[in-house]
This record gives sequence, C-alpha cells and structure tokens, in this order.
Amino acid sequence: MKKWQYVMVTSMATSALLLGACGGEQSNNNSSSETSSNAAEQLQGSISGDGSSTVAPIVEGIVEEYAATQRNVQVAVGVSGTGGGFEKFINGEIDFSNASRPIKDEEAAKLKEKGIDYTQFEIAYDGISIVVHKDNDWLQDVTTKELEEIWVDNGQKKKWSDIRKGWPDEYIKFYSPGTDSGTYDYFVNDVLEEQQLDKSATLSEDDNVLVKGVEADKYAIGYFGFAYYEANKERLKAVKVNGVEPTHDTIQSGDYTPLSRPLYMYANNESLKEPAMYDFMQYTLEHAGDLAESVGYVRSPEGVYEEDMKKLEAFKPE
Repeated sequence: MKKWQYVMVTSMATSALLLGACGGEQSNNNSSSETSSNAAEQLQGSISGDGSSTVAPIVEGIVEEYAATQRNVQVAVGVSGTGGGFEKFINGEIDFSNASRPIKDEEAAKLKEKGIDYTQFEIAYDGISIVVHKDNDWLQDVTTKELEEIWVDNGQKKKWSDIRKGWPDEYIKFYSPGTDSGTYDYFVNDVLEEQQLDKSATLSEDDNVLVKGVEADKYAIGYFGFAYYEANKERLKAVKVNGVEPTHDTIQSGDYTPLSRPLYMYANNESLKEPAMYDFMQYTLEHAGDLAESVGYVRSPEGVYEEDMKKLEAFKPE
C-alpha cells in the first residue's frame, strides 16, 4: 500500500471512531472542518485537468483521496506533458493544467487572446535526476559543464571517452522526456542554457519508457523527475551533479542546483468560481505537501501554501 493510501485509510478509520463516540448527540459547536466536510458531501460536478507527467503522481494521489470525501464530484486528469496540458488549457478544454515549469510568455499571450484568466499555484518541489545503468561504474559525479558536453548536440555521435579521458570508448545512448514535457523545457533552458539537445536522443512523454531504456543499456543516460527515480532506484543509479546527490534534503535546501525546480497547477479563474472546483482546489492546497512527500517529492515552504490559499479565497463562491 502506498504511503498516501495508508494516510487516507487511517484518516477514515479515525473519523469513524469519532462519529461512533459522538453517537446521536446534537451540538452547535461542530468544528469548521466538520462543517466543511458536511457541505462537501452535497457537492456535485465534473472537473478536468491535464499536463505534466512529473506532477501526475501528486495529483493522482490527491484525486483518489478527494474521491473518498466527494463522491458526487468527478475529477478526471490526463497526462499529455506540460506543453500538451497548456494547449488544452488555452483551448478551454480543461479546468486546470499541471506544469513542471512556469507558463511561457507565448502561452500566457494566447490565454489572454482567448479571454481566459488563470491563477498559478505552487504545490511542491522536484529535483531532476540524472540516471544511468546500474552497472555504470565510471559516471559517479558530473559537473554542469560536462552535462552540457554530454547532452548538447554537436553534430557528431559522441562516445563517453569524448567527455572524459578514461571513460569507455562506447557511444552514448540518450533518453529524454519529450518536447511537450516541462522537464525537457527546464533541462534545455536552465541546464543546457537553451542549447539544442542531442538529436539522437530517444524522446518520450512517458517516464516509464525512459526508465526501461536506461535500464536496458549500460552506456545509456537519461533524466526525469525525482519521484520516478525514487520509484526505480533499485533498477537505476542516480549521478551526483557538482558533487551533490539528488535527495529530499538537498532538493529542499536548494543545494541540488541547477536541477531543483517548483511544480505548479494552473487553474481557470472561471472554473474556480464553481463550488466543486473551488473545493477541490482547497483540498489540493491543504494536502499537496503531504502527498508530495509521500510520492517522493518535497513539500514547498508552508508560507507558499498560505499565500496560495489567500489567492484561492478570492474566488470563494457566495
């Protein structure tokens, strides 16, 4: 059982015990959480989202837990990558878009043209993990400069020995998130400083494809979100970057740089005015930190969630 599933079951069991202890007594001193819960049970509606595969494990956990408390609210979430999610968001097809990078200027401009106002919510922190085959015994630590030499396209097929003397005289096989992925955008823009990724790289929006590709080739290298490495660390090896290993603590402290980045949900403001969507977003902000931790990411500072909640309260239904 997943940790977040355990938390949900424990919470439900505790609630049952409390209800049993209260019996049939009536009281005007119900807690605000009980009042909120009772009101939530009466909500109905359909909510749709799409976007980042990196953010997906957090949101999928939230959706499953939320379904246990909001049985008449249907929440459907797709995974078409950050870019794909924003495309649907711009077209008005979804209520919220999950993103592993900030919205681009051109995406914001298209939303403005369509008359769609939105709000950005930060829900967690991630560290992009550089991964290699378990039997790779030469790549323990890599500098940012070497990452560029490995990944930037130079018009030639590269061997490991081209990067550092003593490394194998074998061609490098690359596995990267697809161009619709926010992880791809962040890696190319912030790590490779907007230089072109090696054209021979195998691209996929499905991180499981990347895991299998690296696992099957001793001379392969790949990258994806920290949670996917955590889920597959028995099959792959993470590489230190500038002497720092990707861990919960190094991501939270900011020591794992430049590969640490925030994760977002973008919500349509008109959708937020609907009771079901507002309630779902409120539930998300209240539980995102715990769910992020349970699936291998890092919670944002508490002040971030407080600020997000203030932004959300502006759309509270009458």
